[in-house]
Amino acid sequence: MGGGPDKETLLIILWDPEPKHITAEIKRRFPYIDIVYHQLELSSNPWGGDLSKGVPTAAERKRIASRLVPIDVMHGVLMVEEELILRLREELWKTATILITLGSLPAKPEDAPNLKLIHLFSAGVDHYANHPIYTDSDIPITTSSGIHGPPITEWIILTTLAASKHYDVLYEGQKAHQWKPDRKLLMSQTDWVGKTVGIAGYGSIGRQAARVFGALGSHIHAYTAGPRSTPDSRKDHGYFVPGTGDPDGTIPRAWYSGTTKASLHTFLASGLDALLIALPLTSATRHLFSTEEFEVLSKSNPPQDQPNKKSRSCFLINIARGGLIDQPALVKALNDEVLIGAALDVTDPEPLPEDDPLWTAKNAIVTPHISSLGSEYQDRAYDLFITNWGRREKGERMFNVVDRRRGY
Repeated sequence: MGGGPDKETLLIILWDPEPKHITAEIKRRFPYIDIVYHQLELSSNPWGGDLSKGVPTAAERKRIASRLVPIDVMHGVLMVEEELILRLREELWKTATILITLGSLPAKPEDAPNLKLIHLFSAGVDHYANHPIYTDSDIPITTSSGIHGPPITEWIILTTLAASKHYDVLYEGQKAHQWKPDRKLLMSQTDWVGKTVGIAGYGSIGRQAARVFGALGSHIHAYTAGPRSTPDSRKDHGYFVPGTGDPDGTIPRAWYSGTTKASLHTFLASGLDALLIALPLTSATRHLFSTEEFEVLSKSNPPQDQPNKKSRSCFLINIARGGLIDQPALVKALNDEVLIGAALDVTDPEPLPEDDPLWTAKNAIVTPHISSLGSEYQDRAYDLFITNWGRREKGERMFNVVDRRRGY
């Protein structure tokens, strides 16, 4: 099933320069794979890359042109630059049997008749939900879910501690060269021992966050769509970075599940000091968190072992997708102190407009969708592809195969 003696053409379309050590490893592991690397011009929108708008470099033109016959002359006339670029793009899609990309897909399935696998460098597929490749083809799509746990969790801890330790005030004092500790403010700092962190979506990111918050002394409440009533159902059967996460699912002290508003509210009312949103964005989860949910968080009953837990103490963290939250409702909840604060690496829309009120919402930390980035990202995403293609060779199920009906 895939591989063997058949030749494969792997087309890689990304913004970064070709990682020669990785492409060499792919060739070593799978000698029958030819690799065509297409570097796009860097875009401010990481999801907007489109091969039809990318301009091949001179070296790339030469490499791809060697695959075309004829390439320099068409009907006895020297091919003009526009025709050459168009021909190159058409040939890239026609010959590709495997595609690795972040945001570049053929316009329609017919443009890539030989494509048998698409591996995305992203964890989510919501950006492609209306694309003809997604809606009108059955080409298997795999994601890079599982590689993001370590960097995103460190961003979560960074922003959570910055908020709970009032680091913004301390930093402003340093910039002003002022040694003026505000004792009243700083005595309101808090640590995370004995606090309860609710994690909506207990995948690789949620599990790593649970591991680190657990090390700080926090209790974990997990929320998943399906019930996890047995030890085996709580295990992580997906791809994850070795030495991270919660492989056996033993960290949460409480599990909640369901897809109804009532089940979600039961989870939110379980005495949470922080809520981490790590769910996929689908039609069912868009604006899942709005005014009513924020009110439930602010009025939640304290757990039995924390009878003195104060209300209005929930800190909201979103590292999934901005569309999961009703953003105007969030701004109001922050400004009205229904929520104590928020750390947001994702917004709706992205980029967030300069005049959006979220920028100045009370106790909000906003970063531009960067929590997963780092020097390890590339190696891990390629390792997932290499692992998956090896599993495909053996006839085994690959990790992170997208279920188009579920939306992830």
